[in-house]
Amino acid sequence: MMNETPDGQLLRRHRKGDTAAFTELVKRHEGCLLQHARAVLGAGGPYEDAVQEAFMKLAQNPPVVPPEADGDAGLERAHLLSWLHTVTRNNCMDLIRSETRRNRREHQAARHEGTDGEMSRIDEHDTRAIVKREVEKLPADQREVLVLRLLGERSYKEIAEITGKKIGTVGWLVSVGLQALGAQLQPLLAMSDGSARTSRSAPSARMDSARTSGAQGELS
Repeated sequence: MMNETPDGQLLRRHRKGDTAAFTELVKRHEGCLLQHARAVLGAGGPYEDAVQEAFMKLAQNPPVVPPEADGDAGLERAHLLSWLHTVTRNNCMDLIRSETRRNRREHQAARHEGTDGEMSRIDEHDTRAIVKREVEKLPADQREVLVLRLLGERSYKEIAEITGKKIGTVGWLVSVGLQALGAQLQPLLAMSDGSARTSRSAPSARMDSARTSGAQGELS
């Protein structure tokens, strides 16, 4: 449209904190990115998530229009679209690799039973408890989408349907919430990971104790 605000201007406004400019960028380019991601991941794949991750990256670290494109609406649009499509495709590839790794881990985990599996479940429970506690400190709108995303493991589309928010708004709230959580969660999760490593050494100690007790005829 002739009166449409150029992408470069919207990017500059967004970089200054104008949320309306970001919302307009999402509305303007979401459709073509969804088509791209769906083509890569398939209709049944998490293609909405790949696109929303791209918009999260746009929210957190928007590209800078190069000098040769600055002021030319067509070149500004082409530059932004190239950036968005590249990020979206990279996200799709990450999802594919993540799914492959997850399937491999599940296959390996299915071959192991007993104490190690119990400790893994305990570690996961503790980590989720830390995340839940910190999420509860956020504003209500951020807290709702992050609980659904991180704890409920819902897709962006599902969260949008549940909350009545637009998918772009959901992505924005997740982005802002994750930024707020980052500083608090990093040291807490590091402590949790250290505790988990200590806990994972416990089965070996218990086996040594059991062998000692067995020699004394006191196995329980």
